[in-house]
Parts: sequence; C-alpha cells; structure tokens
Amino acid sequence: MDKTYDILLVDDDEFLLDIYSRKFKQAGHAVHSAHGGEEALEYLAGNPKVDIVLMDIVMPSMSGLELLQAIRDKGYAKGAKLIVLSNQGQESDIKEAENHKVDGYIVKASTIPSEVLEKVVAIASQV
Repeated sequence: MDKTYDILLVDDDEFLLDIYSRKFKQAGHAVHSAHGGEEALEYLAGNPKVDIVLMDIVMPSMSGLELLQAIRDKGYAKGAKLIVLSNQGQESDIKEAENHKVDGYIVKASTIPSEVLEKVVAIASQV
C-alpha cells in the first residue's frame, strides 16, 4: 500500500462526511470528521498532527475560507495539506481559495468519491 494519511474532513453535510470517511478508511487512511469550522478548530487544537485538512467552503457559522484563515492565524495543522472540496466551482471561488493558499481545490459536483480519494492523495504526495 502507498503512504497513508491522517485526514480531517470538515463539512456540514452528514451524508457526505460518511461517504468520504468510508472511502478514505477503505484505502487505509485515518479519518476524523468535523461538522463545521468550530468543531474542526477544536479538533486541531488538541490534535496538531494531521496530514490533510479537507474542507467544504459553504458551511453555516464559519465558511471554509474563514476556517483556513483561522487555521493559519492559530498555527494549526503545520505542514498539512489544506484542500477545498466544494460544490462552488466558479473561477472566482477557486481564485479566492487560491488567494488563501490552499494546496488543492476539488469540485464535488464533477468528481466521484474514488476520484476525490485519488486527487487528495496526489495533492498530499506533492512536496
């Protein structure tokens, strides 16, 4: 098996968290789920070593971009790949995420879970 990763999935959609958690676990990765930005920050405060934070952009109370900023401001997830997994596929959304220095941007609507897995692992393995 290739390298395995410690992944934090952040989304407000329980169904999607379940699907992606299952897909990543089947591939041998350790997966933790957070229902939104606040829960993600709580997790990261106590578990500083994650390899990948995979987050949605549109979430109630704290957007993915606000979460990205908070992770950076607090110095959490040092060395982790920060990847957006969102239905927001407009060029302006992608540019805004790139301005927040994300490591990758995956559009949910045009990517099946196995492709998300492949893309996340490819992004994570880039040095």
